[in-house]
Amino acid sequence: MSGHSKWATTKHKKAIIDSRRAKSFAKLIKNIEVAAKMGGADMSGNPTLVDAVQKAKKTSVPNDNIDRAIKRGAGLSGESIDYTTIMYEGYGPNGVALLIECLTDNKNRAAAEVRTLMTRNGGTMADPGSVAYNFARKGVIVVAKTDGLSEDDVLGAVLDAGAEEVTDEGETFEVITEASDMVGARTALQAAGIDYDSADAAFVPSLKVEVDADTARKVFRLIDALEDSDDVQNIYSNLDLTPEVQAELEAE
Repeated sequence: MSGHSKWATTKHKKAIIDSRRAKSFAKLIKNIEVAAKMGGADMSGNPTLVDAVQKAKKTSVPNDNIDRAIKRGAGLSGESIDYTTIMYEGYGPNGVALLIECLTDNKNRAAAEVRTLMTRNGGTMADPGSVAYNFARKGVIVVAKTDGLSEDDVLGAVLDAGAEEVTDEGETFEVITEASDMVGARTALQAAGIDYDSADAAFVPSLKVEVDADTARKVFRLIDALEDSDDVQNIYSNLDLTPEVQAELEAE
């Protein structure tokens, strides 16, 4: 699951991600192909490709698969890729807002599949703009917690590089920037000797909604179903969990 929400770090979510490694691989490969198509195969001049490759490597995608994806995307293998990005808006159980980002070679298939999955799993589609206004495109950099690394250390490294905030997400620190400042912020982290797990342009909600455990379970089921679609690349939500609800879910 891509996106910005504390629940992405719960054990529940990790178990699902682990069980769907093949799906994850396919989506990471797609990111690499698109980045290479947009900016070329030379990583020294394509920071988006650098981040896509790093994320794939940290998820244990084999190097051969990564190299082939770069060549395919950049048109160096004789193959062509033609993906279109489409954003769907909707609501999950109890009005939780969802942005569903698809990367597809068939718009009609993607639209039909998203609509069906939403309907079958307690969601409803929304008119364009009715959900998106609550989200802003931001840079999201995830930094793994290590011994001796504090929130102040991370903040100190990125403050002059355009970071808007650093938050403690339990097992990680999250750095939020304007999308245009993300490369500068991750470069500043590297200069400070701080490793980062991922750096993505993502849609971050301006207002989050706290929900109870029952609602969270229902929203998870909906998101899980959507993530099973090959066309769905990222899902963003304004769902937020209190520590108590998160602990209840983790205990299951």
